[in-house]
Amino acid sequence: MSGGNFAEARAVAQAFVAARRAAQGLDAYPGTVPATLADAYAIQDAAIELHGGRVAGWKVGRIQPPLDAAFGSDRLAGPIFADQIVTAGPAPAAMPVFGEGFAAVEAEFVVVLRAADPARRDWTLNAAAAQIADVHIGIEIASSPLAAINALGPAVTISDFGNNHGLIVGPAIDNWRAAGLDDWEVAVEIDGAPAGTGRARSFPDGIIGSVRFLLTVLARRGIAVPDGLLVSTGAISGVHQVHVGQSAIARFGAETLTCEFVAAMPQSG
Repeated sequence: MSGGNFAEARAVAQAFVAARRAAQGLDAYPGTVPATLADAYAIQDAAIELHGGRVAGWKVGRIQPPLDAAFGSDRLAGPIFADQIVTAGPAPAAMPVFGEGFAAVEAEFVVVLRAADPARRDWTLNAAAAQIADVHIGIEIASSPLAAINALGPAVTISDFGNNHGLIVGPAIDNWRAAGLDDWEVAVEIDGAPAGTGRARSFPDGIIGSVRFLLTVLARRGIAVPDGLLVSTGAISGVHQVHVGQSAIARFGAETLTCEFVAAMPQSG
């Protein structure tokens, strides 16, 4: 695919979009595995167009060593569609996942951005921080029809919407700039059992580093950053695989978010 084969990128995107709409699994990657991040984002762009609907946020994920050096980036991005964003309430949120594919729960800080200058291509950490209007606690739902998505590398992850299938947005954090969020211990439990703990500081440059990355990559792809755009800034305690019928709790200090995983259903249209 390297070299800009638009037809092949669109065919791969169509296969992923069709599998998501049908809520069916994929036994193998539906085409040539993208060799570069540019190839992967070309597939993602085609998939966004084919999927339709409003992109109301973006997830940022980590590309771990040594693949970060091989691909020239320590992070990746994927779209979050407006109809898959849930505001947390008192009851556990029911979040659809692909039972024949891959599913995981990730505790993350969710940033609300101010509109960005579309002409700006490079961002410093200070400039990125100035774009943040608010920070919430949240849970990203990672799910794909392709069961092996995470085992096939970051370019494959990017090509299927960054392996995103939803976002739960919890309460805003008071005075977030002074709260030391990168040092908060965040924990995830699955069916009542500990699944992992971590701190956002494990990401290079922490939460702000994820915001800077996203602002830069969207600008270079010609994608606007409107006021109120959400950014799920990366899995703090790890990527914890789940299955239909399980439940999870994400703990951010005294605050908690809960969810249950249900089977994604076929969509019409």
